[in-house]
Amino acid sequence: MVEMPEVGLKVRIEVESHNGTTNFEGIVLHQASKGYLTLKLINGYNASYLLEEIKEIEVIDSQKEVEQSTEQREIQYNSKLPRIRILHTGGTIASKVDYKTGAVVARFEPHELVASVPELAEIANIEAEKLGNMFSDDIRCQHWNKMIDASKKAFDDGCDGVVITHGTDTLHITSAALNFAWAGKGQAPPGPIAMVGSQRSSDRGSSDAAENLIAAVYWAANAPKPCGIAGDSTVVVMHSSSNDGTCSVHTGVGVRKLHSTKRDAFKPVNSQPLGFISANSDNLSMELTSDYETLLAENNREICTKPTKYSTTVRIVQFMAGPWLHEEEIEAVILTSPQAMIIHGTGLGHLPIDDPENDAPENTKVWRALTRCINRNIPVIITSQCINGPIDMNVYSKGRKQIAMGILGHGSVSSPDTVIVKVHWALSNDMEIKQAMEANLCGENNILLIE
Repeated sequence: MVEMPEVGLKVRIEVESHNGTTNFEGIVLHQASKGYLTLKLINGYNASYLLEEIKEIEVIDSQKEVEQSTEQREIQYNSKLPRIRILHTGGTIASKVDYKTGAVVARFEPHELVASVPELAEIANIEAEKLGNMFSDDIRCQHWNKMIDASKKAFDDGCDGVVITHGTDTLHITSAALNFAWAGKGQAPPGPIAMVGSQRSSDRGSSDAAENLIAAVYWAANAPKPCGIAGDSTVVVMHSSSNDGTCSVHTGVGVRKLHSTKRDAFKPVNSQPLGFISANSDNLSMELTSDYETLLAENNREICTKPTKYSTTVRIVQFMAGPWLHEEEIEAVILTSPQAMIIHGTGLGHLPIDDPENDAPENTKVWRALTRCINRNIPVIITSQCINGPIDMNVYSKGRKQIAMGILGHGSVSSPDTVIVKVHWALSNDMEIKQAMEANLCGENNILLIE
C-alpha cells in the first residue's frame, strides 16, 4: 500500500476502482476520514479516495510552487476610461483555499482580486481599497458606516463609481442600508454604487466570481446617474441564471438571497431588475428595463454630499408569528428596552391574537402583551413571512384589529429585511417610525417596479 503524502503537496494518483484504473491530480488536504487521501482537484472540488485502492502516488510540485501569490500588477491609467474604486469587505468572491485545512477562507488582498480578473482594466481605471476581510454573517451596522464613509471618500476623490465586494448571505441587507444612507433623505449619490458577491469561490470551475465582478464594474462605469427613488443608489449585481453570460442588476431595496448555493440565488422581491449586463468579456453591454428608464426620466433629486449613518446603539427585536409566539417571550425581550419590534406575520401580515374557540388563551395573552408594548411607545411593525406580496391588514377583521391596536406596516411592499433596515435607519436619524413606514423613501415601496 502507498504511503500518505504530506498535506500541501500537488500529486497525481492512480486509483483502482470498479470502473477500472483512473488518474487524478490535486493538492493534498487533511484527511476527510481515516484511511482516505483527500485532494483538492483541478476543478476546485474536493474528493477522497481509500488509500488501499491507490496504486501509485506521484508528487508533481511542492506547495510553495503551487500556492504562488498573485503579484500586484501596475495598471496603466487610461484617460478615456472612468475611474472605479473597488471596496473590499470579504466574502466568497474574494476567497481562496487554505490547502492546509481544505477550507475556503476570505483572504485575497484587493490587488490580488484585480490582478486575477485582467478584463477589468479594459472597462475602467481600477483602484482597490481594503475595508476588511469578513464573511457577511459577521457584518453589523458599524461596518455599514465604514462602507458609507469609504464610498463617500471615493466620490470625493473623483471616482465615477464604486463597487463593493461582499459576502452573499447578508449582501441584500447591506445594499438596503446603503440605499437609505444615500437616498433616505430625498437625495441620490453622485454616481453608481454596485454591490457584488459570488456563490462559488474563485478556485472552483463553476465559479461565478469573475463574471459577477466584471458586470458590477461595468455597471459602476457605465450606468446612468442614480435617481434615488428606484432603489438604485446601491444595486446588487449577480448571475441572472445558473448559466454564464448575463447578470441581473437588482434594486438594492428589492432583492433577497433565496437559495443557499445556486448561482442565481438573488431574486427580486416585489420588484424587478433595473437592468441586465451581458457579462461576456468579449462583448459587454447593458440593457435597462423600461420602468427604470421612466423613473430615471422623472428624476429631480439633488446629489447627496453627506450620506446619513446608522447608530450602533439601536436595538430592534424580531419575532416570528405562529404557534410558538407567547406572551412570556415578548415580555422577557421588552425588559432589554428595545426601540422597536418587528414581527414576521403570516400571509397579509397577521398575528395569533384571537381565541374564537375559547381554547387558545395564549393568543389573548399575545394580544395583551403587544398592546402593552404599543402603550409603552415601542413601535410594533409587521412584515410577512411570505416575503413577496404586500402587507394588507384591511382585508380581514384580524388585520383591522391590528391596525386599531396601533401596529404599523399596512401597505408596505418592502422585503422583510429592508423593513428592518428602514426602521433602524429611521431610529438612527430621528425620523418618526410611522411616517417612515408610510413613505417611499428610496424605492422600497415603489409600486411601479412591482412585477
